[in-house]
Amino acid sequence: METLDVIKDELVEHSLIREVPLAFAKGNLVMPLRKEDGLLKAAVADEKGLLALRELSMHMGLAPGPVMTSSGAVLDAINRFYGQVGSAEEVMDNITGEDLTSVATEFERPKDILELTEEAPIIRLLNAILQQAVKERASDIHIEPYEKELDIRMRVDGILRRVLTPPKIIQDALISRIKIMANLDIAEKRLPQDGRIRLLIGGRDVDIRVSIIPATHGERAVLRLLDRKQGVIGLWEVGLNKRDIARTEEQLNRTSGIILVTGPTGSGKTTTLYAALNRVHSEEKNIITVEDPVEYQMKGIGQVQVNPRIGLTFATGLRSILRQDPDVIMVGEIRDVETAEIAIQASLTGHLVLSTLHTNDAPSAVIRLIDMGVEPFLVASSLAGVLAQRLVRVVCPHCREAYEPSVSERKYFEELPGGKSDNFLLYRGGGCDKCNGQGYLGRTGIFELLVMDGNCRKLITERPDARLLRDAAIASGMSTLRADGFEKALGGITTLEEVLRVTRKDAADL
Repeated sequence: METLDVIKDELVEHSLIREVPLAFAKGNLVMPLRKEDGLLKAAVADEKGLLALRELSMHMGLAPGPVMTSSGAVLDAINRFYGQVGSAEEVMDNITGEDLTSVATEFERPKDILELTEEAPIIRLLNAILQQAVKERASDIHIEPYEKELDIRMRVDGILRRVLTPPKIIQDALISRIKIMANLDIAEKRLPQDGRIRLLIGGRDVDIRVSIIPATHGERAVLRLLDRKQGVIGLWEVGLNKRDIARTEEQLNRTSGIILVTGPTGSGKTTTLYAALNRVHSEEKNIITVEDPVEYQMKGIGQVQVNPRIGLTFATGLRSILRQDPDVIMVGEIRDVETAEIAIQASLTGHLVLSTLHTNDAPSAVIRLIDMGVEPFLVASSLAGVLAQRLVRVVCPHCREAYEPSVSERKYFEELPGGKSDNFLLYRGGGCDKCNGQGYLGRTGIFELLVMDGNCRKLITERPDARLLRDAAIASGMSTLRADGFEKALGGITTLEEVLRVTRKDAADL
């Protein structure tokens, strides 16, 4: 009997996968491979799989051709290859041939919802959308209703792209299916609703945050995907260079003070905060967080979910956890002066506080706290450091190519310390099947780290503008976001175009 260690792509006939239901393949650990000389070749791991293959081959009018392998290899192949078929567009093409009126009304009565099978068209369509999103590493799915059409877009590596334009008639049914999965009220269409969905998609444990709001032409839904298997990463994985890792770890070794991570929404602040928590986590420390929402669950850390409906805000949560004898506190976001003042008092009484702010760069975080109403001397005495960040797309390693920069491109690199006028190369992606022709695969961070020293603290008490503080920070060794991005472009990690896209030219640089 034929045996196999690894099931490679070239061994699998993709059209055959469509003939074998996923539930059958997974339930019996049978991975269909190909039809060959009157045989149905399939990978199986045990006697149960052999029996199932005999039934399947008899149903297809073929003889069984078992290929023995491990159960792990079969399951991995099922998750991998079944994830490559049935895109949302293909499912939509199949649905279009059915009675769209019945599709659109299948969620009208609650009783019918409970009776729906997994073969219901809307369920197939939403499952295909979710499967495609996971396969393409999308972070968000947008379902956007307009007057005469319905758009479905996915955000991959920070960029939104339209993937499907289904008929407007199925809009309500699709939104209702999402509400059911997120345990939301399907009858409520006038108020915003938030919920969560937890699914296994292709063997991956995916947490989905759902937001639904009423818009002019119907309800608009945004689904944010979080791969729970990915877990918490280390500081070296977020994109910090060796020098900034050493300086950040030095800050995290403190027993008191505030460390802020700043940047716009979607710039990876929460991931960096969790990486910092992972660095300081130990059995000797009591670490408690207040978050909205809790995105990663970490063993050994107390995590509190904010719930404004019952009065559990960042400020009230922070007050409560101070009575829990914490060593390290993480506050998801400082949104108001009350939260800021409590965090500062906590840092001044022997706690290390980590939090985020929405500012464009590191020096602006100081100005933001003062503008909120926090006294400058409190900011100066409590703030330990500020890490500003953005996310840039990484050049696809499979199709990366070097090129000589143009005269205009060279000018940007004169901004680097000491300038760079000698010959050098930049990199870009040519586009391949691994990156879906985009030339980029994944994202990494660019950073600027402001470490508070005596000069910066003195400036803060004098209520400086951001430009003066920025100049002082650069003089103390801070590398700006743009400079860090240019260094990553020279290293072939990202492109000059990406760095320019996510950074802006501050007035202080002009």
